[in-house]
Amino acid sequence: MTPDSLVTPIEPRDGRVARVMRSVTSQHAVHGGALCRIEVAAATSCGRQHAVNEDAHTPLDAAGPPFVVADGVGGGAMAELASRRLVAHLHARLAGRRADAARIEAAMLEADRAIAECIAQLTDAPGAATVVLCTPANLLGTRWLVAWVGDCRAYRVVPDPAGTVEPLTRDDTFRHLGEMPPPGGSPDDPARMVGNGATSGANVAVHDLAPDDVLALCSDGVHRHLDGDDWTRILRRPVGLAPRAEALVEAARAHGSVDDATVLLVHCSRLGRSKGHA
Repeated sequence: MTPDSLVTPIEPRDGRVARVMRSVTSQHAVHGGALCRIEVAAATSCGRQHAVNEDAHTPLDAAGPPFVVADGVGGGAMAELASRRLVAHLHARLAGRRADAARIEAAMLEADRAIAECIAQLTDAPGAATVVLCTPANLLGTRWLVAWVGDCRAYRVVPDPAGTVEPLTRDDTFRHLGEMPPPGGSPDDPARMVGNGATSGANVAVHDLAPDDVLALCSDGVHRHLDGDDWTRILRRPVGLAPRAEALVEAARAHGSVDDATVLLVHCSRLGRSKGHA
């Protein structure tokens, strides 16, 4: 499987066609293991301020864990290339192998160098990406590794009347890291990214998941425009996982997002357990 087979399709560069293609698109897949069933859905949409979608995510029809969302930084073709290459590289290094923090951190550093070298062969323009991924840490799917660089986010959502939404990541912004942004930058810009040397690995954490929990990975085109009520209201809907992913992107659009917007939802259930609507 080539790297380009592990990324979301490039949107057309022709302006007229790109406008037609700006609707939300989604994918859905189910991955079965020895002891658990992993259902996953992803939805993405190109923002009005971009000619192409600079987000990328795991192609669900071609790959299982890890599940990745990447957000290109820097604008244009190099941002798009960086996010696509990052998704492909992480799958090439992590898929089918035992996941741990050291392996993920090493894969991020390798991706950082590989993306920088690829872009340098094409242009002097910058290109990098922020990223979040999740992958099961045990065969039951009750423990998951979550890793990130930059300001893509992961949430654990319990779609019940209590409406529990728990952030699992902390943005690598200049503000959160106590660093000064460059001239013209904002304290809320990402200070860490992959592809331009601005990372020393990755943040990695392990989280336990209850049977009804849903993991949500997203780019900032989604999370900057949704609050906890939006997440729980949409994820409580008695419909499939893909329509709920689409609804989250559409809600971000309705709340003013003009950036590329991508969300990837994961629900893991033990085999033999009666299945609800999650």
